[in-house]
Amino acid sequence: MNPKEFSKRRKQLMRMMGAGSVAIIPAAVAQSRNRDVEYPYRQDSDFQYLTGFPEPEAVAVLLPGRKQAEYVLFCRERDPEMEMWNGFRAGQDGACKVFGADDSFPISDIDDILPGMLEGCDRVFYTMGCMPEFDQKVLGWVNQIRSNSRSGSRPPGEFVSLEHLLHDMRLFKSRSEVSAMRKAAKISIEAHKQAMRVCAPGMMEYEVEAEFLHGFRKKGTEPAYTSIVGGGSNACILHYVSNNAELQDGDLLLIDAGAEVECYASDITRTFPVNGKFSSAQRDLYNLVLAAQKAAINKVEVGNHWNEPHLAAVKVITKGLVKLGILKGQPGKLIKEEAYKRFYMHRTGHWLGMDVHDVGDYKLDGEWRVLEPGMVLTVEPGIYIPSGSKGVAKKWWDIGIRIEDDVLVTRKGPDVLTDGLVKEVDEIESLMAGEA
Repeated sequence: MNPKEFSKRRKQLMRMMGAGSVAIIPAAVAQSRNRDVEYPYRQDSDFQYLTGFPEPEAVAVLLPGRKQAEYVLFCRERDPEMEMWNGFRAGQDGACKVFGADDSFPISDIDDILPGMLEGCDRVFYTMGCMPEFDQKVLGWVNQIRSNSRSGSRPPGEFVSLEHLLHDMRLFKSRSEVSAMRKAAKISIEAHKQAMRVCAPGMMEYEVEAEFLHGFRKKGTEPAYTSIVGGGSNACILHYVSNNAELQDGDLLLIDAGAEVECYASDITRTFPVNGKFSSAQRDLYNLVLAAQKAAINKVEVGNHWNEPHLAAVKVITKGLVKLGILKGQPGKLIKEEAYKRFYMHRTGHWLGMDVHDVGDYKLDGEWRVLEPGMVLTVEPGIYIPSGSKGVAKKWWDIGIRIEDDVLVTRKGPDVLTDGLVKEVDEIESLMAGEA
């Protein structure tokens, strides 16, 4: 992403903070997997959003109106020996020349330097509770200033959670952000198509998952989240990630998987028959979920509130389940009683961005948030009927279906970023038969 994008974000945030304020944003901590092995490093989303700096052991400090430097980055020094073992470090020169910091200091000097930046400021913007160890550091710096109050030192007057400003900024995607998300969607679409092409009875779920890992890494990307690859009854487990069962002839396969590009996620779910042909019961339920998704996407309009897509999906699903004999009663009453939750227990979507379940309030002052241009959300209704469901005919058992797409809110209507992936029954069967 263009470095100017990060500079623009910092300036916008500092304007909202106002003079006399300081913001402190720590980088993500490297996580140990087991002895001598770390998980692949992934930067904290807030830190990444403001800096684009990819290294751990770093802290960004924003000081609006400060003459010497408004953006200071504490990070690791260059160290040829450590770099020989673990890779390149930007150091202080790189922090300024490559990543746009006005000034940079070694992270080892932060205890000596940062308290002076906090002294006398009116407000500290920092989100407590996300990194408990770093919380203690921040409190220690403030207490250090307070202990010198008899010498004229003045500690910050107020702590403000940074996420109130920053997360609202992140909710609205710029052209560069949307471009990254389109790229992630395109890579994910190709991986989903490949999974449909190769899927066959007797394969293991992890073999299908491997198609996604191959497709993502081949394009230089990572999974945005742990892939869900659930066949048959496993599709009825919402967060199934074991992915270790054999795929059975006659079952459906639900796959929820997406790539991440420049820390921006895609999130796609498709459900299709393992053998390439929907049974009559599978087709009926699938078309019901698809109709619910289309109704929900049509409600992703500027001026509608966040919950309207969900209400549209619930209405279609409840009426459809009554028509199929799975629910019994009047649809209006069943919706009021939330009877549909037995088979459709989750919401119809969530914000999408740097985190797959991205930041941003869903309600403002107790009311559902109104959709505005630049917001991106998923639309993902589903129906799940596990084996043994009382009062439900056996032909419906072990059918789990979810269809999910990523949708950008625009003034011209919903822009489905993942629209290139088939989801009509005939399209899926044609692709799996090698006809598309």
